Amino acid sequence: MLKDKEIVLGVTGGIAAYKAAEFVRLLVKEGAHVHVVMTKNAQQFITPLTFQTLSGNPVVTDPFVLLEETKIGHVALADLAELIVILPATANTIGKIANGIADDFLTTMVMASKAPILIVPSMNVNMWENRILQENIKILRERGYHFMEPGEGELACHWYGKGRLAELNEVLERIKEIFSPKDLKGEKILVTAGPTQEPIDPVRLITNRSSGKMGYALAKVARRRGAEVLLVSGPTTLPPPREDIQLFPVKTAEEMRKVVLTHLESCSIVIKAAAVSDYRPKKVSSEKLKKTSSSLLLELERTEDILEEIGKKKGNRIVVGFAAESTDLLPNARKKLLEKNLDMIVVNDVTKPGAGFSSDTNEVKILFPSGEVKDLPLMMKEELADRILDEIVNLIKFKGRVSPPSSIH
Repeated sequence: MLKDKEIVLGVTGGIAAYKAAEFVRLLVKEGAHVHVVMTKNAQQFITPLTFQTLSGNPVVTDPFVLLEETKIGHVALADLAELIVILPATANTIGKIANGIADDFLTTMVMASKAPILIVPSMNVNMWENRILQENIKILRERGYHFMEPGEGELACHWYGKGRLAELNEVLERIKEIFSPKDLKGEKILVTAGPTQEPIDPVRLITNRSSGKMGYALAKVARRRGAEVLLVSGPTTLPPPREDIQLFPVKTAEEMRKVVLTHLESCSIVIKAAAVSDYRPKKVSSEKLKKTSSSLLLELERTEDILEEIGKKKGNRIVVGFAAESTDLLPNARKKLLEKNLDMIVVNDVTKPGAGFSSDTNEVKILFPSGEVKDLPLMMKEELADRILDEIVNLIKFKGRVSPPSSIH
C-alpha cells in the first residue's frame, strides 16, 4: 500500500526522536520514499546522518535550503509530499502550527502543503494535559489534521502518565488508514478467522493448521476502509488487529456459531474466513484418556454448518466464503459457492508453497455465481484482503445499495 508513496517525516526536539529512526526503517521497508525534516532542537537528540543513511535521501535542517539548487525547499517538499508525519511532535511545534507560526523549515512546509498531516505527540504528562495544548489540538482536529493519542506509562522524565509516543506499528497502521479509500463506510462487516478446537478430553483436542492471518488481515483492512468490523476468532497467536475492531474469541464450532448468529442481523456483509471443524467427538471425556490398548476408536459427529445457516438467512446481505483445498479446486469451490448461497468464494491450494496455512502470503482464485473466475497471483495477505474487499465493493454497487440493508437496522 505504501509502495512509492512520498512521505515527509518531521522530527522535532523530544527525547522520542530516537524512535523516529526506527520509524524511517519501517516506512522504507514498506516501499515508501521518506524525506526527513529536522528542527534545530531535534538535532540535539539525534543526528541528520542517521536519517540520511536510513532513508537514502538528504535530510533538511536549514530553513533556507534550496532543493535541486533552484527549487525553494519548503515549497518543493510541500508539493512533493503525499503525507506529512510529525513524529515526535512537541507541544511547541503543535502550538506553532495551530496558531499559524511558520518560523522554521518544518512549520513553513506544513503551512505550504495541502497534503494530509498526521501528528504523533510525545511529551511530559503535565504538558499533555495542559489546557492550552489541548485547545491547540482541538483547533487542528477541527481543521482536518490527524492525531495519534500518546500512550500511558513511565515517561523519560520519570513521571508516570499519558505522553509516551504511540507504538510505531500503530502509527504505521494509521498511515495505511489515511491512504485507504473509505468505500466501506456505513457497512458493518462480520469476519470469522482462525481454527476451531473440539475437545476430546481435558488435554486433547481436534483442530487444524489455520493461523487466522487471512481473517485478521481482512478485518484490519475493512476497518481501514471505513467499515465497522466484528471479528469472531478461534484460538490464534495473533494480537488483536486494531483496538477499534470488536473481537469475539471463541474455541469450538458451536461457540463460533452462537456468536455469529447473535450478531448476524446487525451486519450487512459476512466474510467466513475461519477454518471450522467439520467434526467433533461425539462424547467428551471428563478425564484424560489413558493408554489402555494399542488402538483407540474415536467416534465423531458432524458440527453445524455455520455458512449454510448464514446462506439460508442471507437476505440482501453479501456473504463471502473461503475454501482451502488440495485437489479439484474449482469443482469443489463452485459446489460450495452454489450450495451455500454465496455471493463469491475464495479458494486456495493449501499444498502450494506460500499459499497454505500460517503463511504471510496467499495465492487464490475468486469464483462468482455467474461462472466468472478471477485468478490472483501470490501476494501478501493484507494486499489480498484489499483485492477481496475491492470485489465486495463491486458487489455492493451491483446490488444497487450504498448502505446496509434496511431490514437489518
